[in-house]
Amino acid sequence: MCVCLQGYDLIGITETWWDGSYDWSVGMEGYRFFRKDRQGRQGGGVTLYVNDQLECMELHLGMDEELTESLWVRIKGSAGAGDIIARVCYRPPDQRDQAHEALYRQTAAASHSQALVLMGDFNHPDICWRDNIAGHKQSRKFLEYVDDNFLFQVIEEPMRRGAMLDLVLTNKEGLVGDVKLKGSLGCSSHQMVEFKILRAVRRARSKLTTLDFRRADFGLFRDMLGRIPWDKALERRGAQDSWLIFKGHLLQAQE
Repeated sequence: MCVCLQGYDLIGITETWWDGSYDWSVGMEGYRFFRKDRQGRQGGGVTLYVNDQLECMELHLGMDEELTESLWVRIKGSAGAGDIIARVCYRPPDQRDQAHEALYRQTAAASHSQALVLMGDFNHPDICWRDNIAGHKQSRKFLEYVDDNFLFQVIEEPMRRGAMLDLVLTNKEGLVGDVKLKGSLGCSSHQMVEFKILRAVRRARSKLTTLDFRRADFGLFRDMLGRIPWDKALERRGAQDSWLIFKGHLLQAQE
């Protein structure tokens, strides 16, 4: 009923808990759907429904896909708008480091897309998105991965007991907007998140030259900055002088 009333183009669901016994009941008229059930144990699972008026295809990145509960779909854009890559993901609270790394490799490979929208339950309740800090090691690693891939987290309101578990991330500022929390569906303890993908947005062309950090060698960048004896370079320097010294080394390494 909710789908019929709202007419959504894209619907992502996490923790479906589906298996083969649900094959007859999961389709929706007017939608093409993709699903990935958890194998070998109960729970988990993700699915994506895409309006059948949109041309789309599932993507297989070939990077330890069996380790992650996520789906990738490329949706063909209208003339001149470009394609959109959408992903729905569920990260169990007890997910192992190996699965984390697989998820990060997949996202890094897809982040070169012009338009990327990631959504799902990432289960990082200890992250403070306002200050970009986290208490647990895996959450700090997740923040690092978000920064390294130039992703924007667009949800601002906590959804479940004051925590943000369900997130929407994008690699293009202004691509996702009008984010709303729509209350719980059925007996779920999570809230539905509604948002718009602003594919028709056109930005004025800037004549300002900028660096393409997506092609940067960050390993070399870190290595160059790591060689600098910071304790000696900043010894007895005030805040302003220290900042100027750091900025100089940063820009030199950037070049």
